[in-house]
Amino acid sequence: MIEITDLNKTYKAGSRALKNINITIGDGEFVFIMGRSGSGKSTLIKLLLKEVEPTSGRIVVNDMDLGKMPRRYVAKYRRRLGVVFQDFRLLKDKTVYENVAFAQRVIGVPSRVIRESVPKMLRMVGLSSKYKALPKELSGGEQQRVAIARALINSPEILLADEPTGNLDAQNSMEIMHLLEEINERGTMVIVVTHSEEIVERMGKRVITLDRGILADDREMGGWDYGY
Repeated sequence: MIEITDLNKTYKAGSRALKNINITIGDGEFVFIMGRSGSGKSTLIKLLLKEVEPTSGRIVVNDMDLGKMPRRYVAKYRRRLGVVFQDFRLLKDKTVYENVAFAQRVIGVPSRVIRESVPKMLRMVGLSSKYKALPKELSGGEQQRVAIARALINSPEILLADEPTGNLDAQNSMEIMHLLEEINERGTMVIVVTHSEEIVERMGKRVITLDRGILADDREMGGWDYGY
């Protein structure tokens, strides 16, 4: 569960990015965070990742108060989160298999475990046949699937996806959304930052809207689908 209470963030230049935000997200929820550029979406993600600190207020993630978390524990905390970005952030000189395996190697997972878990994850995202391919040999949708597999390989409790379809066409965007929905149905909390109203309307999930740093709306949407 994520509990955000009276959260404020003001940057040194004096711009107030978030103003008195109160949000609770339950275990296993799928939530969209919407808002125009400058609404505070990216700041909220950075706060959840503990990349920046709030000016005031409280963030509790699965009973961990981020404000009281020792700096030495931050890296371990982040391993419990999966993160997917708009620009994929794949290692260009490594294959699909190596990109996904890398997330386990950096935390010391044994090679035998990696050999078992990576193929399973690639099957889940539909990329088993591409395991030897380099990122440049993949479509944008396939690259994002690799990024999702890498984010999930260490079984995170929460998946944060920051504009995950920003560089994709409509069909690939919906395929990625349905993959995230499948991941959510397996029990992972999924938080998606997006500016796409069409995707939000189709998916029919909870939508939190920020407007110039203020929580403007928080509602459940009714979904529809073209069948992609």
